[in-house]
Amino acid sequence: MTVGTNSSPGAGTTAGPPVSAGPGPAQVPPRADALAGVPPQAPAGARPGVPPDTGARADAESPGRAARARRSVPPRAGSPASAVRTAVGAAGTAGTSPDGDAPGEGLGFGIDPDTLPDGLVVADHTGRVICFNRAAARMTATDPAQALGARIDRALPLEDLEGRRWWALTDPYGGLATRRGQPERNLLLPGGREVLVSASYVRTHPTGPLRRLVVTLRGTEARRRTERSHAELIATVAHELRSPLTSVKGFTATLLAKWERFTDDQKRLMLETVDADANRVTRLIAELLDISRIDSGRLEVRRQPVDIATAVGRHVQALTANGQDPERFLVSVSRPLPDLWADPDKIDQILGNLLENAVRHGEGTVTIGVSPHEKGTAVTVSDEGPGIPEESMGRVFTRFWRGSKRGGTGLGLYIVKGIVEAHGGTITVGRGPGGGAEFRFILPVSAPAYLTQ
Repeated sequence: MTVGTNSSPGAGTTAGPPVSAGPGPAQVPPRADALAGVPPQAPAGARPGVPPDTGARADAESPGRAARARRSVPPRAGSPASAVRTAVGAAGTAGTSPDGDAPGEGLGFGIDPDTLPDGLVVADHTGRVICFNRAAARMTATDPAQALGARIDRALPLEDLEGRRWWALTDPYGGLATRRGQPERNLLLPGGREVLVSASYVRTHPTGPLRRLVVTLRGTEARRRTERSHAELIATVAHELRSPLTSVKGFTATLLAKWERFTDDQKRLMLETVDADANRVTRLIAELLDISRIDSGRLEVRRQPVDIATAVGRHVQALTANGQDPERFLVSVSRPLPDLWADPDKIDQILGNLLENAVRHGEGTVTIGVSPHEKGTAVTVSDEGPGIPEESMGRVFTRFWRGSKRGGTGLGLYIVKGIVEAHGGTITVGRGPGGGAEFRFILPVSAPAYLTQ
């Protein structure tokens, strides 16, 4: 091992403007139902034809003034389907609402349905389409001009996976008045294309008639990618567990059945093999737990002062103790290094993975460089092997990527990236000076929360 050292100097809350209808009593903000295109219901005990209060009488006398007030007052926070209703209210397409207004009249809040990433289809109280956004047109291959004004079961013919018509099964207009919608499920469009569909029922009151039917469409590509990823994970785990467990089972069964026939050296060799395979299983389980924590954002980082140069030297010594040639490693440390607060166990995991990859998949001298960086501390690990093909560099830090067939689960670099990012750092891959792969990660200067507060 060659070690080189370079020395260098080192608010208050502000209320919004009141809604005013001009001289006279203060105007009462309209209900969220009215903002969604559903006319508000008269209060209990009100007589037909008699305004409930002077504010309502002012609205009746000045419809334009009331419309302006409706547009200036946002829906109540937490009101049912407020987000969907806002999007629906922005549907300024052709057609009329059940109340005779243009589809976006009194509802628009500056949101264009065509900017939504998911398909959005809205039908009025008669079942005719009043909104058919661009994403829905793309998913269904339907011209919005033909869909607008058509009955929703014709504009959006859907079947379940057993070939039954979904609108006949759910019956949103004639079914139970207590239903609030349909959960997301896989349905089929004409031609057999699969989409994820959910529906929301907007009613005047909880058991009232349906005034708006809001349908959202999503592609199944993301879900299929997730399912494929899970299937690959299961297949990899099954394969990686089968080999060591078969070895453990075979050796232990042999020792138990024929213990007296083996010499002490043979017994020791078998037990060492069992121990190595058990360590392999333990390491795989630890990797799976790390992946679970990384994917869920629950990876804990317990920061302590870490001497990264000492950690590098410790890992190199461990590799040479296991049979690697000490002259194969070149360690270069540029001092002074900034104080590094990190999780020592996680740092060991990063260095162990990168050095093991360099030794297993690379060739020639493995160079480890530690140097100060404007954002913290930079560590570089490079080798002189064939390197990583240019077209594969974008997939290096994905799950199950393997640069060669020399063993490994393909999870190590994915975990390394997750740990570095959990520390607030970055990691990159490129081609080193010797032609091999070069991994470089940067850990920022940081400290535990109790020291920064």
